[in-house]
Amino acid sequence: MWFEFTRLGAVAAITLRIVSHAVDPTIPPSGTGCVECEAAGGWWVHLRRCAGCGHIGCCDDSPSRHASAHWRSTGHPVIRSFEPGEDWYWNYDRDEYYVRPDGTADLAAPLSHPAGQSVPGPRERVPKDWMAQLQRRRD
Repeated sequence: MWFEFTRLGAVAAITLRIVSHAVDPTIPPSGTGCVECEAAGGWWVHLRRCAGCGHIGCCDDSPSRHASAHWRSTGHPVIRSFEPGEDWYWNYDRDEYYVRPDGTADLAAPLSHPAGQSVPGPRERVPKDWMAQLQRRRD
């Protein structure tokens, strides 16, 4: 089974096929927050969903970068944004963004965390100087 995606590029969109081992449309997300951050009492900036197993991890702008750590430990290369209103995918192996060519969802619901959930989150664990912390990490 193949899933069609459109690669977003500077010149044109190219339709690609991604083999089914990278995307399992039957598996729901693991929860509404980053699995590892929830367990450790951490916080995140944005959430990403593994298209292969449903694992929810935090983005690479987050302090712990659990989504990319999940890819490195499992080899699951394709993630989908788990943010409300976003429908893009990222392939770590190919270092490429994708969208579905027909705009349809192909993963089990829900496709994002609840719209009322804070970003960054969870609200009660986000430090007051969170932006400064992220900036220091980039410098």
